Amino acid sequence: MKVVYGVIGSVLLILAAELIGQFQLAGRAWPPLTDVLQYVATPAGASLVWRNSLVTLAAAAQGFVLGVAVAVIGAALALVVPLLRPGFDRFAAILHAVPTIALAPLLITTVGREDTPMVIAALSVGFVMFVTMTSGFAQTSTAHEDVFTVLGSGRVQRLARLELPQAVPAFFDGLTLAAPAAVLGATIGEWFGAPMGLGLVLVSAMQNYQMALLWAAALAATIMSLAAYLVFVQLQRLAVRRFA
Repeated sequence: MKVVYGVIGSVLLILAAELIGQFQLAGRAWPPLTDVLQYVATPAGASLVWRNSLVTLAAAAQGFVLGVAVAVIGAALALVVPLLRPGFDRFAAILHAVPTIALAPLLITTVGREDTPMVIAALSVGFVMFVTMTSGFAQTSTAHEDVFTVLGSGRVQRLARLELPQAVPAFFDGLTLAAPAAVLGATIGEWFGAPMGLGLVLVSAMQNYQMALLWAAALAATIMSLAAYLVFVQLQRLAVRRFA
């Protein structure tokens, strides 16, 4: 029944979007969905959206991998060396609190326009993963910790054999949230002047009042985020069955 309700909800949402565009209930800035699909069906429109979608996907994927790696390593270091935990927590909170609109110009002047989308995607992913991993490491039971203490295990051994396996469900929880955040971060990074990508297409289409192109790019980014989320939801379910 959940699948049926999901299909019904999706159909109603698509129908509502089409009717709003057809009757211009939200003005000319909201075109009918059929107009957007007709634009994407043209060779020029399909090529433009596809090429820029691949650029955004590449930046999001690179930022995703970088953000996950840094966050997991940081959370593990904070666990192995407890003195680092307060500093890491504050640094992550401060970095997350900085508005992207203030951070993007600094990144453009330091890492360059081409790498800014990847870095912003990594920052978006890193905070989510750091929080989920530190929470996952904290879920180990006191009884298990006592057993490892009695056996004389060091912090690294305890991390590898106790905390990491216990944190696997939390790790995949973080991935389901981080994957859409990576796409959003990459798109926002491209918004500030990347040479290619959906973010650049959104800015250009908005400035030139190309509503069909604007909505086509937004739809492509949405589909990309949704697909990434659904993939990691399935992986999360498998991980929960195995490790929970």
